This record gives sequence, C-alpha cells and structure tokens, in this order.
Amino acid sequence: MVIAIEIRRREPGGRGDRGFDRFEIEAGPGERLLDVLVRIQRQVDPTLVFRKSCGHGVCGSDAMIINGRERLACKTLVKDAAAEGRAAVTVEPLRNLDVRRDLIVDQEPFFRRYRDVRPYFIPAGAAAGPRERLQSPAERKAYDEATNCILCAACFSACPVVTEVDPRFLGPAAIVQASRFLEDSRDRGLEDRLPPLDQPDGVWPCENRYQCTTVCPRGIPVTRLINLTKRRITGFKMGRTGPV
Repeated sequence: MVIAIEIRRREPGGRGDRGFDRFEIEAGPGERLLDVLVRIQRQVDPTLVFRKSCGHGVCGSDAMIINGRERLACKTLVKDAAAEGRAAVTVEPLRNLDVRRDLIVDQEPFFRRYRDVRPYFIPAGAAAGPRERLQSPAERKAYDEATNCILCAACFSACPVVTEVDPRFLGPAAIVQASRFLEDSRDRGLEDRLPPLDQPDGVWPCENRYQCTTVCPRGIPVTRLINLTKRRITGFKMGRTGPV
C-alpha cells in the first residue's frame, strides 16, 4: 500500500518552522511507523532528523505526536495510523519542549525536572542485614507501576497544565519518578524531595485532566500516582506515616 505521511519540519537550531513536508511511500500495513520514517530518511530525504534507539518501546526516544496524539513511533503500526480517517498520517515533534530540528526537541528542561526530584534510593541508616534491605512482595508491588516509566516525555508533552496554565509545572513524569521512591518501603527521602514537590510549581498545579495517563505508552496510571504523591506530602506535613 502507498501511504501519505506529512512531517512537520523545522530548520536546524529551531530557527524556522517550514510547515509540513508530504511524502508518499510504499509501506506494509504491519510495519511500524518508525521503519517508514527510517526509510524516508535513507531513501528519500537524508536531511530528515528524529530520535530512535532500541525500536522496541523500551528506551522512549522516538516519542512524537502522530495524528495529533503522543505515541512511540516504534509501537505505532502503519495500518493503525493510516486507518484513523485522515488523508495523511501527520507526524510532529513533542509539545512543551523547544524544537531543535524537525522531530527532535530539547530534552534538558524535561530531565532537569527529573533530576530535581532525586530519582534514586535514599535510605535511612544501615541495612538490617550485611547486604540486603528486605522487602515483602506486597511492599514491592506498591511502587511497581511507577518503575515502568521510560522517560519518553509523552506525558509532559500532553499535559494541558504545562501548555495552558503553568509552563514551570514539575510535570507528570518527574512526579511519577518521585512516587516510585516515596512508595518504596525502604526509602526515607520524602523530606529531601519536598523542595521541588511541595511548592507552587511542584505537584499542586495538576488538575486531574488525565491526558498524561491517556498517552502513556506503558499504561502507567500517572494521574493516580500524582494524587498519591499529594496525599503522601499532606500526610507527612500532618505528622502521619504509613499507607495513604
């Protein structure tokens, strides 16, 4: 089958928006859109640039807006993208991050937010045993969903709060990363993570619009984890400990 793909282009350094370039190319219905983009780059227009790495939905590097929605190109099949009632499949860079060229955005503001929440284990004292901090299956399950985040920035791009209300909002992905450790029974880092979380641009601007949850390619209940983090902070400030 021949499909039409319209790709939003931008000059190097993000200097100028060139609008959409249209490509008509042969593609199998079971092919991934990432494969088609690679073929366009190699056979039609070598100036086209985009990010990719593993190609299996693990690295998150090929997140982009496909037909108006944040997705991973490596997990989007041609037959699905081309069957959504559009004359052409449209491909655009993620929102809420500056575009550097074509489909590549500047990820530094996104990862700065990620680093701010201290996304690593902060223990309290020495381990009970010589090498391990023991944890029950139930305790492990409490933060299991948050560990699935691949930092693709799809949720950050889709977040209407960042787009419409507060561009300084910490954002869904960073809060999910904080939640992963706040819900870890071995971690004692809540107080250390309060500066970025418990402030006007931290967790509180979230309005529960669920766009982050809708676009997450790993099925993470992002909105629920944001609300859980809010309750965790509120409980801490009220002197409560344990489950929330």
